[in-house]
Amino acid sequence: MSVKTRLLGLAFASSDLLLEIDGEHRIALVLGSGPSPELGLPQMQGRRLHDLLTPDSALALAATLKALRPGTRSDPIAIVMTCGDAIARHAVVSLFMLPDLAPAVSCSLRYEGPAFSCAPQAVPPVLTATALLARARAILTDESRKPGDMSVTFVDMGGLAAALATGEATDSALARIEASLQSASIDGSSAARLTTERYALLHDPKVKRDIAGDVRETARQDGLMLDVSTTEQALPDDPSPLNTLRAMRFAVESCLKDGGLQSPDAAFSASLASTLRDAETFRAIVRERRFDLHYQPIVDLHTGAVQHFEALARFSKTSTPTGVIHMAEELALIEPFDLAVAAKAIGRLRQPGAGLLKFAINISGASLANDAYVEALLQMTSADPEIRKRLIVEVTETAALADIEAANRRLSALRRVGIRACIDDFGSGSSSYDYLHGLSVDTVKIDGRFVRGIERDERSQTLVKHLIDLCGSLKLTTIAEMIETDAAASIIKGLGVTHGQGWLYGRAEPEPQTVLAQPAAARRKGVVEAWG
Repeated sequence: MSVKTRLLGLAFASSDLLLEIDGEHRIALVLGSGPSPELGLPQMQGRRLHDLLTPDSALALAATLKALRPGTRSDPIAIVMTCGDAIARHAVVSLFMLPDLAPAVSCSLRYEGPAFSCAPQAVPPVLTATALLARARAILTDESRKPGDMSVTFVDMGGLAAALATGEATDSALARIEASLQSASIDGSSAARLTTERYALLHDPKVKRDIAGDVRETARQDGLMLDVSTTEQALPDDPSPLNTLRAMRFAVESCLKDGGLQSPDAAFSASLASTLRDAETFRAIVRERRFDLHYQPIVDLHTGAVQHFEALARFSKTSTPTGVIHMAEELALIEPFDLAVAAKAIGRLRQPGAGLLKFAINISGASLANDAYVEALLQMTSADPEIRKRLIVEVTETAALADIEAANRRLSALRRVGIRACIDDFGSGSSSYDYLHGLSVDTVKIDGRFVRGIERDERSQTLVKHLIDLCGSLKLTTIAEMIETDAAASIIKGLGVTHGQGWLYGRAEPEPQTVLAQPAAARRKGVVEAWG
Protein backbone atom coordinates (compact mmCIF):
# COMPACT_ATOMS: atom_id res chain seq x y z
CA MET A 1 0.00 0.00 0.00
CA SER A 2 1.45 3.40 -1.00
CA VAL A 3 2.09 6.27 1.41
CA LYS A 4 -0.35 8.36 -0.63
CA THR A 5 -3.13 5.80 -0.14
CA ARG A 6 -2.55 5.69 3.61
CA LEU A 7 -2.53 9.46 3.91
CA LEU A 8 -5.77 9.63 1.99
CA GLY A 9 -7.41 7.01 4.20
CA LEU A 10 -6.49 8.82 7.38
CA ALA A 11 -7.59 12.16 5.95
CA PHE A 12 -11.08 10.73 5.46
CA ALA A 13 -11.08 9.51 9.07
CA SER A 14 -11.64 13.13 10.13
CA SER A 15 -13.43 14.59 7.08
CA ASP A 16 -16.47 13.90 4.93
CA LEU A 17 -15.28 15.76 1.86
CA LEU A 18 -11.86 16.83 0.54
CA LEU A 19 -11.72 19.60 -2.06
CA GLU A 20 -9.04 21.48 -3.95
CA ILE A 21 -10.03 24.87 -5.34
CA ASP A 22 -7.98 26.81 -7.88
CA GLY A 23 -7.02 30.49 -7.91
CA GLU A 24 -10.51 31.39 -9.15
CA HIS A 25 -12.06 29.36 -6.34
CA ARG A 26 -13.39 26.71 -8.71
CA ILE A 27 -13.41 23.10 -7.53
CA ALA A 28 -10.58 21.37 -9.36
CA LEU A 29 -10.62 18.13 -7.37
CA VAL A 30 -13.23 16.56 -5.12
CA LEU A 31 -13.00 13.38 -3.05
CA GLY A 32 -15.53 11.92 -0.63
CA SER A 33 -19.30 11.85 -0.33
CA GLY A 34 -21.41 14.63 -1.77
CA PRO A 35 -23.52 16.76 0.58
CA SER A 36 -26.71 15.10 -0.67
CA PRO A 37 -27.92 12.77 -3.42
CA GLU A 38 -29.13 15.86 -5.30
CA LEU A 39 -25.58 17.21 -5.63
CA GLY A 40 -23.11 14.42 -6.27
CA LEU A 41 -19.39 14.66 -6.94
CA PRO A 42 -19.44 15.08 -10.75
CA GLN A 43 -21.77 18.10 -10.47
CA MET A 44 -19.39 19.82 -8.03
CA GLN A 45 -16.33 19.57 -10.28
CA GLY A 46 -15.63 22.87 -12.03
CA ARG A 47 -18.13 24.92 -10.02
CA ARG A 48 -17.15 27.82 -7.78
CA LEU A 49 -17.27 26.77 -4.14
CA HIS A 50 -18.94 30.07 -3.24
CA ASP A 51 -21.90 29.14 -5.47
CA LEU A 52 -22.57 26.07 -3.30
CA LEU A 53 -22.96 28.12 -0.12
CA THR A 54 -25.56 30.41 1.36
CA PRO A 55 -24.76 34.15 0.90
CA ASP A 56 -23.53 34.60 4.50
CA SER A 57 -21.35 31.51 4.26
CA ALA A 58 -19.93 32.64 0.90
CA LEU A 59 -18.93 35.97 2.46
CA ALA A 60 -17.25 34.22 5.40
CA LEU A 61 -15.38 31.91 3.03
CA ALA A 62 -14.26 34.81 0.82
CA ALA A 63 -12.85 36.69 3.84
CA THR A 64 -10.98 33.61 5.03
CA LEU A 65 -9.54 32.89 1.58
CA LYS A 66 -8.41 36.50 1.24
CA ALA A 67 -6.40 36.23 4.47
CA LEU A 68 -4.87 32.83 3.60
CA ARG A 69 -1.17 32.75 2.68
CA PRO A 70 1.04 29.94 1.34
CA GLY A 71 1.88 27.50 4.12
CA THR A 72 -0.93 28.70 6.40
CA ARG A 73 -4.09 27.03 7.70
CA SER A 74 -7.35 28.75 8.57
CA ASP A 75 -9.30 28.32 11.76
CA PRO A 76 -12.38 26.09 11.25
CA ILE A 77 -15.34 28.13 9.96
CA ALA A 78 -19.01 27.21 10.17
CA ILE A 79 -20.82 27.28 6.80
CA VAL A 80 -24.14 26.25 5.31
CA MET A 81 -23.73 24.25 2.09
CA THR A 82 -26.63 24.20 -0.38
CA CYS A 83 -27.36 20.92 -2.11
CA GLY A 84 -29.93 21.71 -4.77
CA ASP A 85 -33.74 21.59 -4.58
CA ALA A 86 -33.70 23.91 -1.53
CA ILE A 87 -31.75 21.39 0.60
CA ALA A 88 -28.77 22.43 2.72
CA ARG A 89 -26.37 21.12 5.35
CA HIS A 90 -24.41 22.74 8.15
CA ALA A 91 -20.69 22.04 7.88
CA VAL A 92 -17.33 23.05 9.30
CA VAL A 93 -14.51 23.68 6.81
CA SER A 94 -10.74 24.14 7.29
CA LEU A 95 -8.53 25.59 4.57
CA PHE A 96 -4.82 25.00 3.94
CA MET A 97 -2.60 26.48 1.21
CA LEU A 98 0.37 24.25 0.42
CA PRO A 99 3.26 26.41 -0.82
CA ASP A 100 3.89 24.03 -3.73
CA LEU A 101 0.25 24.26 -4.88
CA ALA A 102 -0.44 27.97 -4.28
CA PRO A 103 -2.71 29.68 -5.19
CA ALA A 104 -4.72 26.44 -5.06
CA VAL A 105 -6.30 25.78 -1.64
CA SER A 106 -6.99 22.42 0.02
CA CYS A 107 -10.29 22.19 1.89
CA SER A 108 -11.31 19.65 4.54
CA LEU A 109 -15.06 19.64 5.16
CA ARG A 110 -17.02 17.90 7.92
CA TYR A 111 -20.83 17.86 8.01
CA GLU A 112 -22.74 18.91 11.15
CA GLY A 113 -26.20 17.40 11.50
CA PRO A 114 -28.69 16.22 8.86
CA ALA A 115 -29.79 17.97 5.68
CA PHE A 116 -32.59 20.53 6.03
CA SER A 117 -34.80 22.68 3.83
CA CYS A 118 -33.35 26.05 2.85
CA ALA A 119 -36.34 27.21 0.84
CA PRO A 120 -37.32 30.88 1.26
CA GLN A 121 -38.60 31.56 4.79
CA ALA A 122 -37.43 28.13 5.95
CA VAL A 123 -35.77 28.05 9.39
CA PRO A 124 -32.51 26.12 9.77
CA PRO A 125 -32.56 23.37 12.38
CA VAL A 126 -31.02 23.95 15.78
CA LEU A 127 -27.31 23.35 16.13
CA THR A 128 -25.19 20.94 18.11
CA ALA A 129 -23.17 22.35 21.02
CA THR A 130 -20.01 22.11 18.88
CA ALA A 131 -21.57 24.03 16.00
CA LEU A 132 -22.90 26.65 18.44
CA LEU A 133 -19.33 27.36 19.58
CA ALA A 134 -18.20 27.68 15.96
CA ARG A 135 -21.03 30.16 15.38
CA ALA A 136 -20.01 32.08 18.52
CA ARG A 137 -16.48 32.39 17.17
CA ALA A 138 -17.73 33.88 13.91
CA ILE A 139 -19.90 36.39 15.79
CA LEU A 140 -17.27 37.37 18.36
CA THR A 141 -14.57 37.93 15.74
CA ASP A 142 -16.84 40.14 13.61
CA GLU A 143 -15.10 43.53 13.73
CA SER A 144 -18.44 45.37 13.66
CA ARG A 145 -19.40 43.90 17.05
CA LYS A 146 -18.23 45.14 20.42
CA PRO A 147 -17.70 43.31 23.75
CA GLY A 148 -21.03 42.79 25.43
CA ASP A 149 -22.96 42.51 22.15
CA MET A 150 -23.73 38.85 22.81
CA SER A 151 -25.01 36.78 25.71
CA VAL A 152 -26.01 33.15 26.15
CA THR A 153 -29.64 32.41 27.00
CA PHE A 154 -30.54 29.00 28.42
CA VAL A 155 -34.07 27.72 27.82
CA ASP A 156 -35.55 24.92 29.93
CA MET A 157 -38.78 23.24 28.73
CA GLY A 158 -40.21 21.09 31.50
CA GLY A 159 -42.53 18.36 30.23
CA LEU A 160 -41.14 18.22 26.68
CA ALA A 161 -39.39 14.87 27.17
CA ALA A 162 -42.56 13.22 28.42
CA ALA A 163 -44.61 14.72 25.58
CA LEU A 164 -42.15 13.42 23.01
CA ALA A 165 -42.10 9.96 24.62
CA THR A 166 -45.88 9.64 24.53
CA GLY A 167 -46.27 11.07 21.03
CA GLU A 168 -48.19 14.08 22.33
CA ALA A 169 -45.46 16.31 20.89
CA THR A 170 -45.14 15.67 17.14
CA ASP A 171 -42.10 16.35 14.99
CA SER A 172 -43.86 19.33 13.44
CA ALA A 173 -44.68 20.75 16.90
CA LEU A 174 -41.03 20.40 17.94
CA ALA A 175 -39.93 22.07 14.70
CA ARG A 176 -42.18 25.07 15.45
CA ILE A 177 -40.78 25.35 18.99
CA GLU A 178 -37.23 25.24 17.68
CA ALA A 179 -38.08 27.78 14.96
CA SER A 180 -39.26 30.13 17.73
CA LEU A 181 -35.88 29.75 19.43
CA GLN A 182 -34.00 30.37 16.19
CA SER A 183 -35.97 33.53 15.52
CA ALA A 184 -34.88 34.85 18.93
CA SER A 185 -31.20 34.08 18.36
CA ILE A 186 -28.72 36.76 17.38
CA ASP A 187 -28.64 35.88 13.67
CA GLY A 188 -31.65 33.63 13.27
CA SER A 189 -29.61 30.44 13.30
CA SER A 190 -27.74 30.30 16.61
CA ALA A 191 -29.89 28.10 18.85
CA ALA A 192 -28.60 24.71 19.99
CA ARG A 193 -30.17 21.67 21.61
CA LEU A 194 -28.21 20.56 24.68
CA THR A 195 -30.56 17.87 26.01
CA THR A 196 -34.13 16.81 25.28
CA GLU A 197 -35.59 19.65 27.36
CA ARG A 198 -32.75 22.17 27.43
CA TYR A 199 -31.58 24.55 24.74
CA ALA A 200 -29.12 27.43 24.53
CA LEU A 201 -29.05 30.30 22.10
CA LEU A 202 -26.75 33.22 21.35
CA HIS A 203 -28.71 36.38 22.00
CA ASP A 204 -28.28 40.13 21.59
CA PRO A 205 -28.78 41.50 25.12
CA LYS A 206 -30.00 44.84 23.72
CA VAL A 207 -32.97 43.09 22.10
CA LYS A 208 -35.65 42.64 24.75
CA ARG A 209 -37.88 39.69 23.96
CA ASP A 210 -39.99 37.34 26.05
CA ILE A 211 -38.39 34.13 24.77
CA ALA A 212 -40.08 31.95 27.40
CA GLY A 213 -43.48 33.44 26.61
CA ASP A 214 -43.02 32.96 22.86
CA VAL A 215 -42.02 29.31 23.26
CA ARG A 216 -44.82 28.67 25.74
CA GLU A 217 -47.42 30.14 23.35
CA THR A 218 -46.00 28.24 20.36
CA ALA A 219 -46.29 24.99 22.30
CA ARG A 220 -49.82 25.83 23.53
CA GLN A 221 -51.02 26.19 19.93
CA ASP A 222 -50.07 22.52 19.45
CA GLY A 223 -51.85 21.51 22.66
CA LEU A 224 -48.64 21.27 24.73
CA MET A 225 -48.49 22.76 28.21
CA LEU A 226 -44.77 23.21 28.91
CA ASP A 227 -43.08 24.73 31.94
CA VAL A 228 -40.71 27.11 30.11
CA SER A 229 -38.05 29.17 31.87
CA THR A 230 -35.05 31.15 30.61
CA THR A 231 -31.86 32.52 32.13
CA GLU A 232 -29.58 34.94 30.34
CA GLN A 233 -25.84 34.76 31.07
CA ALA A 234 -23.70 37.73 30.09
CA LEU A 235 -20.23 37.06 28.73
CA PRO A 236 -17.10 38.70 30.20
CA ASP A 237 -16.66 42.28 29.00
CA ASP A 238 -13.16 41.58 27.71
CA PRO A 239 -11.62 43.83 25.04
CA SER A 240 -10.32 40.70 23.29
CA PRO A 241 -13.14 38.73 21.61
CA LEU A 242 -10.90 35.65 21.42
CA ASN A 243 -10.37 35.68 25.19
CA THR A 244 -14.13 35.79 25.64
CA LEU A 245 -14.63 32.94 23.18
CA ARG A 246 -11.94 30.81 24.80
CA ALA A 247 -13.47 31.25 28.26
CA MET A 248 -16.98 30.59 26.93
CA ARG A 249 -15.93 27.47 25.02
CA PHE A 250 -14.07 26.04 28.00
CA ALA A 251 -17.04 26.76 30.29
CA VAL A 252 -19.54 25.10 27.93
CA GLU A 253 -17.31 22.04 27.52
CA SER A 254 -16.95 21.80 31.30
CA CYS A 255 -20.74 21.91 31.74
CA LEU A 256 -21.27 19.15 29.19
CA LYS A 257 -18.53 17.01 30.70
CA ASP A 258 -19.48 17.48 34.35
CA GLY A 259 -23.23 16.97 33.96
CA GLY A 260 -24.03 20.55 34.88
CA LEU A 261 -26.96 20.68 32.49
CA GLN A 262 -29.41 19.86 35.25
CA SER A 263 -29.10 23.59 35.93
CA PRO A 264 -27.42 24.91 32.79
CA ASP A 265 -27.51 28.59 33.63
CA ALA A 266 -25.98 28.10 37.07
CA ALA A 267 -23.48 25.55 35.75
CA PHE A 268 -22.36 27.83 32.93
CA SER A 269 -22.09 30.87 35.20
CA ALA A 270 -20.10 28.95 37.82
CA SER A 271 -17.89 27.34 35.19
CA LEU A 272 -17.19 30.66 33.50
CA ALA A 273 -16.25 32.30 36.80
CA SER A 274 -14.13 29.30 37.75
CA THR A 275 -12.37 29.37 34.38
CA LEU A 276 -11.39 33.01 34.81
CA ARG A 277 -10.12 32.37 38.35
CA ASP A 278 -8.17 29.30 37.26
CA ALA A 279 -6.57 31.28 34.45
CA GLU A 280 -5.21 33.85 36.91
CA THR A 281 -3.99 31.08 39.24
CA PHE A 282 -2.20 29.36 36.38
CA ARG A 283 -0.46 32.58 35.37
CA ALA A 284 0.87 32.89 38.93
CA ILE A 285 2.00 29.23 38.99
CA VAL A 286 4.00 29.73 35.79
CA ARG A 287 5.42 33.06 36.90
CA GLU A 288 6.55 31.65 40.26
CA ARG A 289 7.52 28.21 38.89
CA ARG A 290 5.20 26.49 41.37
CA PHE A 291 5.16 23.15 39.58
CA ASP A 292 7.45 20.12 39.46
CA LEU A 293 8.83 17.93 36.71
CA HIS A 294 8.68 14.15 36.89
CA TYR A 295 10.60 11.95 34.48
CA GLN A 296 9.29 8.82 32.70
CA PRO A 297 11.78 6.52 30.91
CA ILE A 298 11.70 5.72 27.20
CA VAL A 299 13.53 2.45 26.45
CA ASP A 300 15.06 0.81 23.40
CA LEU A 301 12.83 -2.23 22.75
CA HIS A 302 15.73 -4.25 21.34
CA THR A 303 18.29 -3.67 24.13
CA GLY A 304 16.03 -2.77 27.05
CA ALA A 305 18.24 0.23 27.85
CA VAL A 306 16.85 3.63 28.80
CA GLN A 307 17.35 6.01 25.88
CA HIS A 308 15.89 9.20 27.38
CA PHE A 309 13.17 10.52 29.71
CA GLU A 310 10.04 12.54 29.05
CA ALA A 311 9.77 15.52 31.43
CA LEU A 312 6.15 15.74 32.63
CA ALA A 313 4.68 18.62 34.65
CA ARG A 314 3.07 17.93 38.01
CA PHE A 315 0.94 20.44 39.89
CA SER A 316 -0.83 20.29 43.26
CA LYS A 317 -2.39 17.03 44.40
CA THR A 318 -5.85 18.41 43.59
CA SER A 319 -5.02 19.26 39.97
CA THR A 320 -4.57 16.70 37.22
CA PRO A 321 -1.80 17.65 34.76
CA THR A 322 -4.02 16.85 31.79
CA GLY A 323 -6.82 19.13 33.01
CA VAL A 324 -4.52 22.03 33.84
CA ILE A 325 -2.62 21.86 30.56
CA HIS A 326 -5.85 21.50 28.56
CA MET A 327 -7.14 24.67 30.22
CA ALA A 328 -3.87 26.49 29.48
CA GLU A 329 -4.06 25.50 25.81
CA GLU A 330 -7.72 26.45 25.48
CA LEU A 331 -7.15 29.86 27.08
CA ALA A 332 -3.91 30.60 25.17
CA LEU A 333 -1.72 30.44 28.30
CA ILE A 334 0.51 27.60 27.17
CA GLU A 335 3.43 29.50 25.61
CA PRO A 336 5.00 30.87 28.84
CA PHE A 337 4.37 27.48 30.46
CA ASP A 338 6.25 25.65 27.69
CA LEU A 339 9.24 27.92 28.31
CA ALA A 340 9.01 27.41 32.08
CA VAL A 341 9.11 23.62 31.58
CA ALA A 342 12.13 23.96 29.28
CA ALA A 343 13.93 26.11 31.86
CA LYS A 344 13.33 23.56 34.64
CA ALA A 345 14.43 20.62 32.50
CA ILE A 346 17.61 22.40 31.41
CA GLY A 347 18.35 23.30 35.02
CA ARG A 348 18.14 19.60 35.94
CA LEU A 349 20.50 18.68 33.08
CA ARG A 350 23.05 21.11 34.49
CA GLN A 351 23.13 19.45 37.90
CA PRO A 352 26.25 17.45 38.85
CA GLY A 353 26.13 13.84 37.65
CA ALA A 354 23.50 14.49 34.96
CA GLY A 355 25.92 14.12 32.07
CA LEU A 356 24.25 11.00 30.63
CA LEU A 357 20.65 12.14 31.01
CA LYS A 358 18.57 13.15 28.01
CA PHE A 359 15.13 14.77 28.29
CA ALA A 360 12.14 15.21 26.00
CA ILE A 361 10.08 18.35 26.65
CA ASN A 362 6.65 19.07 25.23
CA ILE A 363 5.99 22.07 23.03
CA SER A 364 2.50 23.11 22.02
CA GLY A 365 1.68 24.07 18.47
CA ALA A 366 0.91 27.53 19.86
CA SER A 367 4.54 27.94 20.96
CA LEU A 368 5.71 27.22 17.42
CA ALA A 369 3.46 29.95 16.04
CA ASN A 370 6.13 32.62 16.55
CA ASP A 371 9.88 32.91 17.04
CA ALA A 372 9.81 33.62 20.79
CA TYR A 373 10.02 30.01 21.99
CA VAL A 374 12.89 29.01 19.71
CA GLU A 375 14.85 32.18 20.48
CA ALA A 376 14.35 31.68 24.22
CA LEU A 377 15.36 27.98 24.09
CA LEU A 378 18.51 28.80 22.13
CA GLN A 379 19.34 31.55 24.62
CA MET A 380 18.82 29.18 27.58
CA THR A 381 21.34 26.73 26.13
CA SER A 382 23.84 29.20 24.63
CA ALA A 383 26.21 29.00 27.62
CA ASP A 384 26.39 25.21 27.39
CA PRO A 385 25.76 24.11 23.78
CA GLU A 386 26.40 20.44 24.64
CA ILE A 387 23.08 20.39 26.52
CA ARG A 388 21.31 20.87 23.20
CA LYS A 389 22.36 17.36 22.19
CA ARG A 390 20.55 16.02 25.26
CA LEU A 391 17.18 17.62 24.41
CA ILE A 392 14.28 16.55 22.23
CA VAL A 393 11.15 18.64 21.71
CA GLU A 394 7.84 16.79 21.34
CA VAL A 395 5.37 18.76 19.23
CA THR A 396 1.84 18.19 20.48
CA GLU A 397 -1.23 18.45 18.25
CA THR A 398 -3.50 20.01 20.86
CA ALA A 399 -3.11 23.45 19.36
CA ALA A 400 -2.98 22.88 15.62
CA LEU A 401 -0.30 24.73 13.68
CA ALA A 402 -1.76 27.41 11.44
CA ASP A 403 1.46 27.89 9.47
CA ILE A 404 3.28 24.56 9.18
CA GLU A 405 5.96 25.95 6.87
CA ALA A 406 6.95 28.63 9.41
CA ALA A 407 6.82 26.10 12.26
CA ASN A 408 9.13 23.83 10.31
CA ARG A 409 11.64 26.67 9.90
CA ARG A 410 11.66 27.10 13.67
CA LEU A 411 12.04 23.37 14.33
CA SER A 412 14.83 23.23 11.77
CA ALA A 413 16.66 26.00 13.65
CA LEU A 414 16.58 23.78 16.75
CA ARG A 415 17.67 20.68 14.86
CA ARG A 416 20.62 22.53 13.31
CA VAL A 417 22.13 23.03 16.77
CA GLY A 418 21.53 19.43 17.86
CA ILE A 419 18.09 19.56 19.50
CA ARG A 420 16.00 16.69 18.13
CA ALA A 421 12.30 16.85 17.25
CA CYS A 422 9.41 14.42 17.71
CA ILE A 423 5.73 14.42 16.70
CA ASP A 424 3.82 13.54 19.87
CA ASP A 425 0.58 11.50 20.08
CA PHE A 426 0.69 10.65 16.38
CA GLY A 427 -2.72 9.59 15.10
CA SER A 428 -4.70 11.40 17.82
CA GLY A 429 -6.09 14.10 15.54
CA SER A 430 -6.69 15.20 11.98
CA SER A 431 -3.45 17.20 11.77
CA SER A 432 -1.08 14.28 12.35
CA TYR A 433 -0.36 13.65 8.69
CA ASP A 434 -0.05 17.36 7.96
CA TYR A 435 2.65 17.43 10.64
CA LEU A 436 4.40 14.39 9.19
CA HIS A 437 4.34 15.91 5.73
CA GLY A 438 5.36 19.43 6.72
CA LEU A 439 7.69 19.08 9.73
CA SER A 440 11.26 17.84 9.62
CA VAL A 441 11.50 15.56 12.66
CA ASP A 442 13.54 12.62 13.92
CA THR A 443 10.93 10.59 15.79
CA VAL A 444 7.20 9.84 15.84
CA LYS A 445 5.43 8.89 19.07
CA ILE A 446 2.38 6.69 18.47
CA ASP A 447 -0.68 7.68 20.47
CA GLY A 448 -1.28 5.34 23.40
CA ARG A 449 -4.90 4.70 22.39
CA PHE A 450 -3.59 2.46 19.62
CA VAL A 451 -1.29 0.61 22.04
CA ARG A 452 -3.34 -0.01 25.16
CA GLY A 453 -4.99 -3.42 24.79
CA ILE A 454 -3.23 -4.08 21.47
CA GLU A 455 -2.70 -7.74 22.43
CA ARG A 456 -6.49 -8.23 22.10
CA ASP A 457 -7.20 -5.87 19.20
CA GLU A 458 -6.14 -7.00 15.74
CA ARG A 459 -7.41 -3.75 14.18
CA SER A 460 -4.98 -1.77 16.35
CA GLN A 461 -2.19 -4.12 15.37
CA THR A 462 -2.92 -3.58 11.68
CA LEU A 463 -3.11 0.19 12.09
CA VAL A 464 0.14 0.40 14.08
CA LYS A 465 1.87 -1.80 11.48
CA HIS A 466 0.85 0.62 8.73
CA LEU A 467 2.05 3.59 10.79
CA ILE A 468 5.40 1.90 11.41
CA ASP A 469 5.82 1.07 7.72
CA LEU A 470 5.12 4.70 6.87
CA CYS A 471 7.62 6.00 9.45
CA GLY A 472 10.19 3.46 8.32
CA SER A 473 9.92 4.66 4.73
CA LEU A 474 10.70 8.16 6.03
CA LYS A 475 13.62 6.86 8.14
CA LEU A 476 12.04 7.97 11.43
CA THR A 477 12.42 6.21 14.77
CA THR A 478 9.20 5.39 16.63
CA ILE A 479 8.01 5.36 20.23
CA ALA A 480 4.90 3.54 21.44
CA GLU A 481 3.15 5.04 24.47
CA MET A 482 1.19 3.27 27.22
CA ILE A 483 2.93 -0.10 27.09
CA GLU A 484 1.69 -1.79 30.26
CA THR A 485 2.20 -5.54 29.74
CA ASP A 486 4.92 -7.87 28.48
CA ALA A 487 2.48 -9.19 25.87
CA ALA A 488 1.87 -5.69 24.51
CA ALA A 489 5.62 -5.00 24.47
CA SER A 490 6.26 -8.19 22.51
CA ILE A 491 3.61 -7.34 19.90
CA ILE A 492 4.78 -3.74 19.59
CA LYS A 493 8.37 -4.86 19.12
CA GLY A 494 7.28 -7.45 16.55
CA LEU A 495 5.47 -4.78 14.56
CA GLY A 496 8.73 -2.88 14.23
CA VAL A 497 8.42 -0.13 16.84
CA THR A 498 11.89 0.89 18.00
CA HIS A 499 11.21 2.39 21.46
CA GLY A 500 8.61 2.08 24.20
CA GLN A 501 7.19 4.11 27.08
CA GLY A 502 4.71 3.06 29.73
CA TRP A 503 4.15 1.65 33.20
CA LEU A 504 5.85 -1.62 32.21
CA TYR A 505 9.14 0.29 32.19
CA GLY A 506 8.39 2.80 34.90
CA ARG A 507 6.12 5.62 35.95
CA ALA A 508 7.10 9.27 36.00
CA GLU A 509 9.30 9.88 39.05
CA PRO A 510 10.67 13.06 40.67
CA GLU A 511 14.17 11.86 39.74
CA PRO A 512 15.17 10.02 36.54
CA GLN A 513 15.52 6.28 37.27
CA THR A 514 18.12 4.72 35.00
CA VAL A 515 17.83 1.39 36.89
CA LEU A 516 14.39 0.12 35.93
CA ALA A 517 12.19 -1.54 38.52
CA GLN A 518 11.13 -4.54 36.40
CA PRO A 519 13.94 -6.56 34.83
CA ALA A 520 13.49 -7.99 31.34
CA ALA A 521 15.52 -10.55 29.46
CA ALA A 522 17.12 -8.07 27.10
CA ARG A 523 17.37 -5.11 29.51
CA ARG A 524 20.70 -3.66 30.62
CA LYS A 525 20.31 -1.89 33.96
CA GLY A 526 21.78 1.52 34.64
CA VAL A 527 22.44 2.36 30.99
CA VAL A 528 21.38 5.46 29.11
CA GLU A 529 21.90 5.05 25.38
CA ALA A 530 22.82 7.60 22.76
CA TRP A 531 20.17 9.02 20.40
CA GLY A 532 21.48 7.14 17.37
